[in-house]
Amino acid sequence: MSSPVHDVLTVYIVEDDAAMRDSLSLMLGLLGFRTVSFESAEAFLDTYRDQWAGCVVADLRLPGMSGIELQADLRARGKKLPFVIITGHGDVKSARAAFQSEAVDFIEKPFDEAELRLAIEKGFERESKRIQSAETGNDQTLRLAKLTQREREVLELVGKGLHAKEIAASLNISARTVEVHKARLMAKLEARNVSELVRFALAAEKG
Repeated sequence: MSSPVHDVLTVYIVEDDAAMRDSLSLMLGLLGFRTVSFESAEAFLDTYRDQWAGCVVADLRLPGMSGIELQADLRARGKKLPFVIITGHGDVKSARAAFQSEAVDFIEKPFDEAELRLAIEKGFERESKRIQSAETGNDQTLRLAKLTQREREVLELVGKGLHAKEIAASLNISARTVEVHKARLMAKLEARNVSELVRFALAAEKG
């Protein structure tokens, strides 16, 4: 829980049993987690926002959409919010379905505090990596947007492993001009070496 990213993460509890919902909220609050509770998957979806980050703790059996169906619904939308499925009615088929949708864990009731805490922290670790990866991607996009068309052409050829003379021949410019473009690329992209230029070239291809 020491990561600064964890400070913005929330545990979203989706549980139809009011006593269980309150118990989970109290227990997790005492453990230092920020929590928000919902009585159904539909209530969660009605409130859901794309910027939400953290981990969902959802009961397997809910009125209407199940915890696993909620997880599958978010995955179908391209949302990667980690899930911990909890249940008093566990079976292999349900566990398999949960893990196929990338659940962090599938925990049977009654569970102990340490087991749930560990599962949520695993979910938070996964979420932290996703957020950091997204931020890195956004930063790369902003840097690439600064490049001129010619600089992008040079970057693409650097990414293919061509040397200055080969790039010069390909673009019908001098090797000296290629070196000038490479220097500008290093500055604009804040790249420390050619290896980092190659990384940006690959990112540009994906973009």
